Amino acid sequence: MSRIEPWHQVNWDWRAAGNFIGGGSGTGLVILAAAASDQGIAYWPLGFFGAILVGVGLVCVWLEIGRPWRALHVFFHPQTSWMTREAFVSTLLLPATLLAAAASAPFIHWPAIANDVIWLAALLAIFYLYCQARILHGSKGIPAWRHPSLIPVIILTGLTEGCGFLLLGIALFGGFSVWPLVLLFILLLGRWMAWRRYLAKLTQTGAPGKALAVLNGATPMINNLGHYLAAILVLLALVAGDFGPLFAALAGLAAIAGGWRLKFVVVARAAFNQGFALPLTPVRGTGQAGPGDKPGWSKSGP
Repeated sequence: MSRIEPWHQVNWDWRAAGNFIGGGSGTGLVILAAAASDQGIAYWPLGFFGAILVGVGLVCVWLEIGRPWRALHVFFHPQTSWMTREAFVSTLLLPATLLAAAASAPFIHWPAIANDVIWLAALLAIFYLYCQARILHGSKGIPAWRHPSLIPVIILTGLTEGCGFLLLGIALFGGFSVWPLVLLFILLLGRWMAWRRYLAKLTQTGAPGKALAVLNGATPMINNLGHYLAAILVLLALVAGDFGPLFAALAGLAAIAGGWRLKFVVVARAAFNQGFALPLTPVRGTGQAGPGDKPGWSKSGP
């Protein structure tokens, strides 16, 4: 049975996880930095850093390719591949974000175009983040990735991480704002609910037992650090007076760390393929064949 049970895929490792970590955090920051710019928060440092995070994620993908100079092949199948669509969006997202950051920076300051380009970058970031969620959903050979309930998890954690970086940026420049804290609390609640739903649905429909063991084993740390502690720090930031910026920054760090851990576990640790299903259980000699089976799968599934 060991030869037909699910085994861990080896093609996507920490470098693939790095793409989802950098891309999700970066696009989340670009989106929320656009909203923050309408509230008087400087866009340019946040936009620059968001572009850097997305770029780091893309470099991780480039490093993962066995023959890196064949990376242009990713552009060949936009009609079928969400990875190709992500690549196309990146060619627009990075220049738009850098232009928006430059146009809003005090040392350049092009107010005539800054606001329009900021929101163009935010729209591209939304589509980039959606492409990332659909890349995993489209990987049909990996049960932990293909379940549709993972899509909101990836989108929500990207926004949560972006909000965490927004709070870090505000604190770094000596500011304090209540609405990002309230938004982070809402996003933490949404991510926690989406993660719970994902685990429940994946268990209900069935998945490789080793994948479920990895996900369930990582959940206490993800929740304790990335949800519960982050939420407590948000509440402390709202009532701590002069220490509010410090607690806000710590809340952002906890939210980011929990999201990065979540995506690393999903992409690099729970990536067991589905193995082989047996329509009938064979028997030696004569006799009635037994019922079908999925060796190595959770018995909760069909």
